[in-house]
Amino acid sequence: MTIKYDTNGLVPAIIQDAITKNVLMLGYMNEAAYNKTLETKKVTFFSRSKQRLWTKGEESGNFLNLVDIKNDCDNDSLLIQVNPVGPTCHKGTDNCWGEENNSNYGFFSTLENVISERVANKDTSKSYVASLFSKGINKVAQKVGEEAVETVIEAMDNNDELFLYESADLLFHYLMLLQAKGFTLKDIEKELKGRHK
Repeated sequence: MTIKYDTNGLVPAIIQDAITKNVLMLGYMNEAAYNKTLETKKVTFFSRSKQRLWTKGEESGNFLNLVDIKNDCDNDSLLIQVNPVGPTCHKGTDNCWGEENNSNYGFFSTLENVISERVANKDTSKSYVASLFSKGINKVAQKVGEEAVETVIEAMDNNDELFLYESADLLFHYLMLLQAKGFTLKDIEKELKGRHK
């Protein structure tokens, strides 16, 4: 890999969680830090304040285990994907911006939040979600069953538009059922990861 180091012999290294895709920190590497990272599979930086190589976690045990290194289009910055062990920031937070390193499921996370808010609001006159929840878990589960049957029926037909429509209904109602049972997509992810091993 060709790396363009700056005039001080350094290159910025963006650290990203390989699973959640969240950015954890920014550090700098020189050629020796880059080579040590490849050799040990533990991310090593050049500390500008200490003027020496510094393996993240060498004192705390909160290592950044190397998964992959990519160079940007100009060869002057690195994207390093890692599996972090413990918090990344020296202040004890998951990343250097004080945020939690949770999985983000994009719009599905937004839907989970909307469902939570509407259930908490309990305004059954304005919210389909609140209305269905007010009828109890049996009704929520029944609705998932109905949507599953409709999805299967559309899967056997040739109308992709209707299949996607029913699939969206099924997924939305399934997210509701998860919450009715006290779970989220994170719990499903954990279960599937356990099976993947």
